[in-house]
Parts: sequence; C-alpha cells; structure tokens
Amino acid sequence: MPNPLYDTLFGAHLGRDAVFLHLIDGTTLSYSDFLKQSAQIAHVLTGLGLQPGARVAAQVHKSPQALALFAACAQAGLVFLPLNTAYTTSELTYFIKDSGAALVVCDPSAVSALTPVADELGALVETLDAEGAGSLVTKAESAPDRFDTVERSADDLAAFLYTSGTTGRSKGAMLTQTNLLSNAATLAKEWRFTAQDVLLHALPIFHTHGLFVATNVTLIAGGSMIFMPRFDVDQVLSLMPRATTMMGVPTFYTRLLDDARFTRQSADHMRVFISGSAPLLAETHVQFEARTGQRILERYGMTETNMNTSNPYVGERRAGTVGFPLPGVELKVCDPASGETLPQGEVGVIEVRGANVFKGYWNMPEKTAEELRDNGFFITGDLGMIDADGYVSIVGRGKDLIISGGYNIYPKEIELVLDEQDGVLESAVIGVPHPDFGETVVGVLVPKQGKTPDTDAIMDAVKGPLARFKHPRRLVVVDSLPRNTMGKVQKNLLRDTYKDMFVSG
Repeated sequence: MPNPLYDTLFGAHLGRDAVFLHLIDGTTLSYSDFLKQSAQIAHVLTGLGLQPGARVAAQVHKSPQALALFAACAQAGLVFLPLNTAYTTSELTYFIKDSGAALVVCDPSAVSALTPVADELGALVETLDAEGAGSLVTKAESAPDRFDTVERSADDLAAFLYTSGTTGRSKGAMLTQTNLLSNAATLAKEWRFTAQDVLLHALPIFHTHGLFVATNVTLIAGGSMIFMPRFDVDQVLSLMPRATTMMGVPTFYTRLLDDARFTRQSADHMRVFISGSAPLLAETHVQFEARTGQRILERYGMTETNMNTSNPYVGERRAGTVGFPLPGVELKVCDPASGETLPQGEVGVIEVRGANVFKGYWNMPEKTAEELRDNGFFITGDLGMIDADGYVSIVGRGKDLIISGGYNIYPKEIELVLDEQDGVLESAVIGVPHPDFGETVVGVLVPKQGKTPDTDAIMDAVKGPLARFKHPRRLVVVDSLPRNTMGKVQKNLLRDTYKDMFVSG
C-alpha cells in the first residue's frame, strides 16, 4: 500500500456518493466531494513547495475545509500539526519554531501576528477562517480535484500533537501512520461502528479525541458525522434524533443532564454514548443511567498513545473505571521508583505498549529516553490500579501525587469521598507546601447549584472512611474548577493559587 493512512481512511471512499458530513445548516457533503476538495488542497500544498515529511501547523476553527486539510496532508505525505484555537501568539511561536513548520495555516485575524514568526523560520502563511474560506481555499478552487497520492510507509510520521505542558516545555509527540491506523481499526471494531452509524461530532478537531478518535473511527467504518462547530446544548438536542452515536467530554454529559429536554425518549435511538479526555464522575454515570436507561462507555487514552483502554461495548461498563486494555495494547502497573510490575490491586504508574504508542518526542531525545523504555513500554505518568476483575482505574497523575510526612496520598481517593458529601458537585484535591509535613492536603470544592457546603460537617464526615494522614487540612469552596479545553482540571493552577496557604513569605 503506497500510503496506508490516506488509502485506508480516505482513498477507500474515492467516488463514493454516500454522505460523510451533515452540516448544521442542513446541507451535506459526500465522501466523493470531500475527497475532491482535499485533493485540491493537496495540490496547493505541494505547489507551495512542501516536500514529504514537512510539517503543516494549523490553528484554524472547525470546518469541513479544516478537516480536508488533514486529509490533504495525509495524501501529500505531510505531517499535520493541529493547534488549539485558544493558544496565544507566544505559545504558537514556540510550537511553530520547535516543529520547524514549513507552512502555517491560521485565521485571517492572526496573519499579522504570525507572519513575522513564519518569516523568521522561512515558513509560508495561508489563511482559513471559521466559515471555511481563506487564501488556502481560494487557491484550491482552481486546482485539479484528483491528486496522485504520495507514497509513505507505515512507520512514517503522520502528525505531531503537542502535550499540554503543565510542567516544563510542551513536547511534540510524533505519531506514525501505524499509530493512527491501528487505533482507529481497533476502536471501530470494539465499539461496533459501521457505515450505518451517524456520529454526533461536537468536539474540537485540534485534539486526539475529536480528530484521531471520532473522525478516524468514522472514516474507517465508512459512517457519517453531524459536524457541529462546537458543543451547544440546544443544537445537540435538536440534532440528536438524526444520530446513532456520540463522543464527548464529561462536560457534554453534565450539561445535557442539566437540561430537562434531555429525556429517555430523546436518547432512546442512540446506540452508544462514549466519554473521555477527563474523568467522568460516578454521580454522572448514575444520573445518566437513571435518565436514559443507558450507561456511558468510558475509555482512557492520551496524546502519546491515542486510546489504551475501554469499558466493554457488551458487558458491564463499570463506573469509576476505564475498562480493560484494548486488543493489541499491553498495560501494566509499575512501581514508580524501580519500574517493577506491581501485584494486582496496588497503585502505581501505568505503562503501556502496542502499535498505538508514539515514536517519541520531537527534538527531545532525553525526554523520549525518560518516558519510552527500550522494550517499547511508555511510562504514562498516570497513577492507576487493576482490580480483581481486570478493570483499570485511574487514580491521578504522578505529578498530582501528594507526599505528606512520608506518606503517599492519592487525590482521587479523597475526591471520591468529598464528591459524596451534601452540597458538593465536584472536588479537586491538591498538595500544597507545609512547613512540618513537606506537603499537606487541601480540598477544593464546587457546590451544587443553590447549595452551600458545610465545610465543618464535611471535615467530620471524611474522618470515617479516610486514614488521618489523608484528611484535608483545609477545604476551599470555589465557583468552578479551572479546566483546559478538553475539560481536564488544571491542578497545576490550583497548586499555584494555594501554594502559600501554610507557608509565610
């Protein structure tokens, strides 16, 4: 196969008139027309002088044309680098320079800020706006709608994704054609996706979840997507009757549950709801099942590996777990110090190995060596455990581990207790500096609507289920927790906010 990624995901649909994208204005885009558009963009990219392996950095709003740019990069043998639309110019400067991008595609409003950065690198700049218009599309309109696919091997790079960089510099995870293809094929099979499926797609496409899970699974199955620019409760509820499946972050599901129009009847025809990118509260699982009669299917993945585990499509979808390792993925829980595999039921660092695991970090051989073992196992940095039934649970990030007075404290264990308390919607537990213990526990609580948590009563309530060294030394009530665009709580920001709580000066 001359280009496994393009040929499998896209080329297989050449000339196919079936609908690929249902747009919110009521129009549709067939596979055939989408691929003609992506071929035209591929002509523009190569006409600009881009050679196979060159990086294309794209900070663009979600549109069919933005998705066609990904397909065009695959067909032209280029490495696609999608960038969060919320990134600032200074953040973008780092990504563009670090990646050595040959082309920057951005919103017209960003041209003046990014052109000097591109010029310094010798890179080109093209535009693409939220409506799918811009210099890239204008040039593509006069190009041929067939393009001779560039040969690439399964081990060639297909994409870069930069990690969020909560500690230190963001790292560019290098993803190969095999990484993306193997995961898409496995997920489509595990989640029973077919050409008859219609996916409600309200996720951003600059992230693994929206691009390499939702889109690639749909492509490999030959299904279609209701392609929403962003998540909007009114639109989701109006469009859901036309869908069979939905992928989302926990916030999508909590917002649906907050709306009385979301009923058992409105979800009755849906085949599966899938959640990821951030932990789903057990309470959300319970509420969702009570409301719809269906259990959300939760899974676990990360930038460097795509998806690693999933709750079963058939069988018990167990709340508070991320299910079992996917076929072809080896997962073990290891001692963070020695790297030795721990007995079942013990908490340690999760390591994974499989065709889904990335090639390494761009221009960071020392970081690659630290986190990617010689035997192929990737040290995820996530703390987890495997229960007696084989279900994997994520306890937290290694950097979120609290060491107080020599004791290891896992925030998730305390958060589960706090989340059960009266008036508490959700919680985040962090470690902050303490003069006697090195670190101590602080609980940050978000109240349920119209409720005021009684922090004294909650302090008393946690004494039963938790050992004394795990008790929060203080509870703080806030309106909301800081989150990134994919809904993950940014504990680094909380730690920074409360770092002086017990330390003067």
